[in-house]
Amino acid sequence: MELFMKNTLKINNINETINIGKLIGKNLNKSAIIALDGDMGCGKTHLTKGIAMGLNIKNNITSPTFNLINEYYDGTLPLYHFDVYRLNSLDELFLIGFNDYIKNDGVKIIEWASNIREALPKNTNYINIFKVPTKDNERIIEFNFSNEYIEVLTIILNNFKKEV
Repeated sequence: MELFMKNTLKINNINETINIGKLIGKNLNKSAIIALDGDMGCGKTHLTKGIAMGLNIKNNITSPTFNLINEYYDGTLPLYHFDVYRLNSLDELFLIGFNDYIKNDGVKIIEWASNIREALPKNTNYINIFKVPTKDNERIIEFNFSNEYIEVLTIILNNFKKEV
């Protein structure tokens, strides 16, 4: 049975989003799966950029909105970055070989993951990013990490200490 730890954090700008991503990326293993959700423009791709930096990936990270997936192999681990916003069905997901990616070594990050929740494995780690309506750059980040990554979540919370 997979156990999860849930916590939230308030951040004030994009740099903090990227720095949280770096901390996450530095502490992921070769089978990590991260499901990202949040409104358009909330910082999902910025968080992914930070994770890529934590994995020592040098390539420019862009949202794979029109490709569905971008692959990066120049870091400490491969990174498979999905954007499933435009998918019309799970069949489309499986046609691009999603199950093979999930089984392969490498970090898997899925933007708009709620669109494919039923296809995600039980050990998926979830991050939701919410815009604060009254503050342009402020965000609330909600983490729901498996036991395997509780230490990573503790490191993040200790470094940012602005829990909601």
